[in-house]
Amino acid sequence: MDKFQEMRAFVTVVDTGSFVRAADALSSSKTAVSRLVGEMESRLGTRLLHRTTRRLSMTPEGEVFYERCRQLLDSVAEAEAELTAHSGEAIGQLRVNVPVTFGLLHLAPLWPAFMELHPKVVLDVTLSDRLVDLVDEGYDLAVRIARLQASTLVSRQLTSTRLILCASPEYLRRRGVPDHPTDIARHAVISYTLLAMGEQWEFEGPKGPVSVEVAPRMRTNSGDTCCAAAVQHQGIVLQPSFLVGAHLASGALVELLPQYRSIELGVYAVYPTRKHLTPKVRALIDFLVDAFRMRAWPG
Repeated sequence: MDKFQEMRAFVTVVDTGSFVRAADALSSSKTAVSRLVGEMESRLGTRLLHRTTRRLSMTPEGEVFYERCRQLLDSVAEAEAELTAHSGEAIGQLRVNVPVTFGLLHLAPLWPAFMELHPKVVLDVTLSDRLVDLVDEGYDLAVRIARLQASTLVSRQLTSTRLILCASPEYLRRRGVPDHPTDIARHAVISYTLLAMGEQWEFEGPKGPVSVEVAPRMRTNSGDTCCAAAVQHQGIVLQPSFLVGAHLASGALVELLPQYRSIELGVYAVYPTRKHLTPKVRALIDFLVDAFRMRAWPG
């Protein structure tokens, strides 16, 4: 049996956490994947995985072997990438991580066009608001919305988005319209828990920076949930223009204190520097840059 296939099966089982998910990832069957791992254990004369009905875990020997297998598989992938780079053709699996809401609203409609342009690329798109480690988790590229700090990654800006303070007309009719950011402290606030500045909301006004500490009525790690609560008249939100733009256009939400602007965030394509920039990654970056060239949201 091919040792490379055995190693690939073992690493995929560990990465996915189950033989069933590994089989799906490898376009194989659970029986075939289990057989590969079992035959490798027999050949090596040691158990690599503890198997129970509830979960899988690595033995101490499995942990050591996993790291070596991962290094070997990465080296093979990089060698293949160097070869395909010379051909200039976008080909192979392309693993991409994107934020959930932005991914659904603004990236999901783009993937069919990219696949049409590059039929030999197999897209593997994961939606998550967690800050993934591109290198350790094997992603080729991520889309991130942030004020990027210095890092070992390289990036290309696609567009930008501004955090907009808004609420529904009905909520404002009931509770009044704030005249100054400090008034927000007395209002019902729907807070996004992953916001970098937390609950100390920052604004730049006519007379300089203003900061206000909010006391949320509701906290959530979902921007969509924040907006849903605001549209249903439950409070004030501070959300990006790419998310609230449609609500502002329809009148379901209105912008508050436009003379006090909150932070602007970049939308970036981010990718590891240690990997050779393959044609498939370059093709996706160029595609996204072009797709967002004329994209703009209110604010």
